[in-house]
Amino acid sequence: MLLELRNIAVAYGSARVLDAVSLGVETAESVTLIGANGAGKTSCLRAISGLVPLAGGEVWFDGQRIDTVSPRRRVEMGLVHVPEGKRLFPRMSVRENLELGAYLRGEAASRPDMEAMFVRFPILAARRNQAAGSLSGGEQQILAFARGLMARPRLLLVDEPSVGLAPLMVRELSRTLREIHREGVAILLVEQNAAMALALASRGYLLETGRVVAQGQTAALRANDYVRRAYLGV
Repeated sequence: MLLELRNIAVAYGSARVLDAVSLGVETAESVTLIGANGAGKTSCLRAISGLVPLAGGEVWFDGQRIDTVSPRRRVEMGLVHVPEGKRLFPRMSVRENLELGAYLRGEAASRPDMEAMFVRFPILAARRNQAAGSLSGGEQQILAFARGLMARPRLLLVDEPSVGLAPLMVRELSRTLREIHREGVAILLVEQNAAMALALASRGYLLETGRVVAQGQTAALRANDYVRRAYLGV
């Protein structure tokens, strides 16, 4: 198991937003975490990447317990977070934002990756010297993905990539996620668009009020009557 959460809990003050959540992601597997707003999905990713402390439980990555190590060390191990809202540096250029994705390896070592991103995403090559904040929403999301890939992830945590995007751009982002997965990168996708998420992943977990209430192969989740009514609108 590449990633394993063992009964983790997260609290903000007296409010517990995750309670006894356990899940796993195998090497090179694509897994999704679905649920309504406020279910705790984003908090789960933030706990994995070390941005919020645990109130209980353990996080394991590649056979090592990591909830006691820094977020920087987790990135060094290959655990990379593409956050909700992109979180780019808007006044910095596209190139500079990409460079920050590889800051642990240095400019010389990451130069081939930079050129690979420009080949993979031609729109970024055309905008390389443009301020990130001047890009469209879809272009900013592509830049956020590319910045994450600059860190050479073994597991990519992706939080709500489709929020606020036009359907055409959502399809483009879905294609990008499939390509990344085919290249051997494991993905844990948090996405409110359950239909999209279940189409992209092979396994999924349904989170409600901070607890996992259903899990399994995505085909089985799509066929689940409760999931169909509550999250797929059928």
